[in-house]
Amino acid sequence: MSLESVPPKYAQLVTELQRRIESGRYPPGSAMPSEHQLIEEFSVSRPTVVAALRVLRDQGWIDSRQGKGRFVRGRPALASLESARAGQIRLAGSEAAIPGEVLAAGVVDAPNRVRSLLDLGSSGRAFLRRRLLTADGGPSELLSLWLPLSLSEGTDLTSDEPLKQGVREHLESRKGVKFDHVIEHIVARMPTGEEAEALSMRAGTPVLVVYATARDAAGRPLMVIDTVLPADLHELEDAYPLA
Repeated sequence: MSLESVPPKYAQLVTELQRRIESGRYPPGSAMPSEHQLIEEFSVSRPTVVAALRVLRDQGWIDSRQGKGRFVRGRPALASLESARAGQIRLAGSEAAIPGEVLAAGVVDAPNRVRSLLDLGSSGRAFLRRRLLTADGGPSELLSLWLPLSLSEGTDLTSDEPLKQGVREHLESRKGVKFDHVIEHIVARMPTGEEAEALSMRAGTPVLVVYATARDAAGRPLMVIDTVLPADLHELEDAYPLA
């Protein structure tokens, strides 16, 4: 779970508790403050505290012991790589924080892969928001957000101005949906002519395409994010625990 899209209160609480663990204020092996203590100190509701503690447990910062409470484990070995997943970053990050320009924002016929990932059925129409992102003064990647038409209506995604909040936060506040998990696929292929021109690519250079399908808790697809990366400019890294 990425926590880049603060302001949710539970995310702010997670960040503060992580800071205290890293600073040694809550050393490994020590008991975490009780739910009641956290509620009193931070003036938040019990659901906020429970959500924050669940995130810390799931990420490996703390563990729960039946009948004894919650205890600090310390900074997880993989914590520094939590933000490496493309889907998390693009759902949480503000567009305004990433240099780039909007190339398209409107209703189009979705390509077959996106049509399948979004379960669009026979219509095949979807809303597309595409941006060309830049880094070090040059084009770096093509980022496309694909949504069912019903989910794009009444949002700011049609604007050619960058969103000041993350797309996840924007859609959850405007449309009342809840993003639960992301499934990613990575494809290597040669770029289309349009992609090669937009990214100023050398002839013969392949691209990596990351398809991240964001779904709700019931598994319903809410959005597809496809990121086209010139293979000579990017390296994908992942980390995972061994059972």
